Amino acid sequence: MNPILIVDDNRQIVDILVQYVKNEGWPYLTAASGEEALRLFDAAAPSVILLDVMLPGIDGLEVCRRIRRVSTVPILMITARDEDADRILGLDIGADDYIVKPFSPGEVMARVRAALRRLSEHVPGDTLVSGSLTIHLPSLSVTVSGHKLNLTRKEVELLYTLAASPGRVFTRDNLLTIVWGYEHAGSYRAVDSHIKRLRQKLDTCPHDDFLIATVWGTGYKLERKQP
Repeated sequence: MNPILIVDDNRQIVDILVQYVKNEGWPYLTAASGEEALRLFDAAAPSVILLDVMLPGIDGLEVCRRIRRVSTVPILMITARDEDADRILGLDIGADDYIVKPFSPGEVMARVRAALRRLSEHVPGDTLVSGSLTIHLPSLSVTVSGHKLNLTRKEVELLYTLAASPGRVFTRDNLLTIVWGYEHAGSYRAVDSHIKRLRQKLDTCPHDDFLIATVWGTGYKLERKQP
């Protein structure tokens, strides 16, 4: 397995996370600045990135933006600010998860395990075709009416989950458990933000045969439209 990249300028937090990562038997690298994080990302192709928001020099949000231009590696943002606007911004720029300090290292490791488990579950040939929509999970490739979409890993997994069971209503809890892979209570905004962004990207291509419908008070479903 490629290393887990831990990015934080707080040495105490890094040491705690490193100890937990070592206890799991995983390789790791550490960085204390945004510049160093980008250099190690290029050199080591990490499996998962634990990324602090407040970093000297290039901050964590900009690091996330730059990595998302070239990679779908799972990124778990870590911040001391517990505000919806900050969470939504992090998710909108491509973060897979958002962890607020102070945090439980055990919970962080559970989220890392979930991210790694989802990566290992995507086997070659895992392709879904539904009308104008084609999703190839191993490569995170999505095409609509022949047009390739630039989606994040979470957006692909959300779309795949909905498209694999057209007409089924998924609650936000369902989607958090299936796509994020663990109990993520209270983070319904993560689902709503990803769905909003996914709809915007789908709207750049013609897709008259399906839509992502909101079931008010419940959740979402992929609805096939009759020609």
